[in-house]
Amino acid sequence: MSQQHYENFPVASWLCPKALRPAVAAIYQFARTADDLADEGEASPAQRSADLRAYRCDLQAVAQALEPSARWASNVFRPLAEVRQQFRLPLPLLHDLLNAFEQDLYKSAYIDRNDLLGYCRLSANPVGRLLLHLYGVSDAAALKRSDAICSSLQLINFWQDFSRDGPQGRVYAPQTDLDRHGLSRGDLLACRDSPAARAMTRELCEWARQLMLEGAPLVHQIKGRAGWELRLVVQGGLRILEKIKAMHYASLTQRPVLTAMDAPTMLWQAMRMRAPINPEEVS
Repeated sequence: MSQQHYENFPVASWLCPKALRPAVAAIYQFARTADDLADEGEASPAQRSADLRAYRCDLQAVAQALEPSARWASNVFRPLAEVRQQFRLPLPLLHDLLNAFEQDLYKSAYIDRNDLLGYCRLSANPVGRLLLHLYGVSDAAALKRSDAICSSLQLINFWQDFSRDGPQGRVYAPQTDLDRHGLSRGDLLACRDSPAARAMTRELCEWARQLMLEGAPLVHQIKGRAGWELRLVVQGGLRILEKIKAMHYASLTQRPVLTAMDAPTMLWQAMRMRAPINPEEVS
């Protein structure tokens, strides 16, 4: 399993409750495999689309208690079937993830921020909602905050990966932001650094940061070790933003990463997270 993907999401870590680790691992394997079908290797777009359709058929099979095809049965769908039966995982959230991966095959540009958030609603938010389902949290405020955290993490990954996405023909900066700064899609595809590009990246990073802060109070609603894991997820995203800022928003030419050296700072910031004074802001 690629270690370069989903690096801002701790998966089945030692902080995750032991009873939930198989479920978290099964969800991750489902998403990771589908993402690889859409992105990895030398397959043609037509082959990728066919693979994702077959993958969706296997998801439908296990949802109906039928045997999936042999291709992904042992490493994806049998474990997922057990977890789905045990925890009654919402099937629409799993389909949303597949919708996002299919969208990656034909859409590589976004009109505005709402358009990009629409992608996040498919590609990122279902992960958080699935985890909240495992933790037994389902109130509207928690779901809204989870969506904010997951969308922020997805956006941060976009701004972190400018230097990778451009050569792959993908531009995740909304066209309205490009236009406002006098930039073109070609500038990002070529990873052309400039004062205008850095100014745009600064604004996009601030957007992601504000979204993360909107969702951050959720950490006080998730109890125990899972709550501490979420604190580190939030701080991991914010730390990447700090690294982009420290390099003067030049992420078109450099890719910031988290290292072991960042762990003490992230842990310290996680410990300093305080619940809102008004209890209604957490519940």
